[in-house]
Amino acid sequence: MRRDDALWAVACFVGGLVLLAAGAYQQRWAPAPLFVGPLAISCAGVAVRRSRPLLSLGLGVVAFLGDFAMGPSLGTVLIITDNLYAAVRYGPRALGRWMLGITSVVAVVTGVVAGILLRQLGAAAIFLVQTALVGVTPVFTGMIIRQLEDQAESERTRAEQVARLAELDRVAAVQAERTRMARELHDMIANHFSAIAIQSTAVLSRKDLSAQTVQNVLESIRENSVQGMSEMRSMIGLLRQDGEEAEAIRRRVAEVEELADRAREAGLEVRLRVTGDARELPAAVDLAGYRIIQESLTNALKHGGEAVDLMIGYRPGLVTLTVDNPVNGAGQGLPGAGAGIIGMRERAALVGGVVEAGPHDQGWRVHAELPTGKTS
Repeated sequence: MRRDDALWAVACFVGGLVLLAAGAYQQRWAPAPLFVGPLAISCAGVAVRRSRPLLSLGLGVVAFLGDFAMGPSLGTVLIITDNLYAAVRYGPRALGRWMLGITSVVAVVTGVVAGILLRQLGAAAIFLVQTALVGVTPVFTGMIIRQLEDQAESERTRAEQVARLAELDRVAAVQAERTRMARELHDMIANHFSAIAIQSTAVLSRKDLSAQTVQNVLESIRENSVQGMSEMRSMIGLLRQDGEEAEAIRRRVAEVEELADRAREAGLEVRLRVTGDARELPAAVDLAGYRIIQESLTNALKHGGEAVDLMIGYRPGLVTLTVDNPVNGAGQGLPGAGAGIIGMRERAALVGGVVEAGPHDQGWRVHAELPTGKTS
């Protein structure tokens, strides 16, 4: 039993006593004090209206039968309407449909019987309306309120689901952006830092280098440092901008000669060969191809021999990238994140392409096929 329901039951009982004292009842054979019994029973139903709605309905029916046999009284009839309403609103869902049918039939039968007994059409209408007000109206009201509550609960559940989905989308977007940023930073910086590490290692390990050779190596180290810092600034500037400015860091496969030159400066012989008619590629494909070549040359510089074969093929609707290099294990001591091949495959997958990387003819081959969406 809820405290507020108990208080409401007491208030109903007091109000019913006031109506009895005011003579708001129809006396047949029973004295006025007997009407307190049905009133108390209906008020007991009010006290358990939410905790035990079926019991509230049963008490209301008993109170109605007893009160109607003696009178009836206005106070008890009004409280019984709350018993009916509470049973529909808080009871089983199917109960409302049954009670609506039952009370409707009772109202019609009451009107018909009254019309037959009194032989007056007006009396039949009055009894029909009164019975409907007492029985059908609270039942119908309870059904409407329950339906509205169900709709509100459904909307709350839907809003919570939408909020959860939005949070999942946000987390996925953040994770995807972090992955993209990590891939970009790795591809931009690893090439330069690998060249710096290899060249500085060579200078430190060789004691027979001439002053001019050392000067050339140091100049190459400085150039790689400056270019690495420049690309890092470009990335930071892009992250600070609003919106998407892909052109701010646009790299093209056609600019691969610059990568080859930097690799040559680091001591790697790059044999570049282009087949087919070079053409403008989609921005995403251009960037993916450029980064794949950059990472392949970095790996060749770290783990390969003295030469690498780089082949770029322009085919109808496709551009192919192939990097072949021997493997001598010279760079095993150099640090690495181990994410280069994973990053290349991710880049290719983002544009609908594929990357194969593995041993080939006592060396290592990276082969990428990137669709361009153009047939010529």
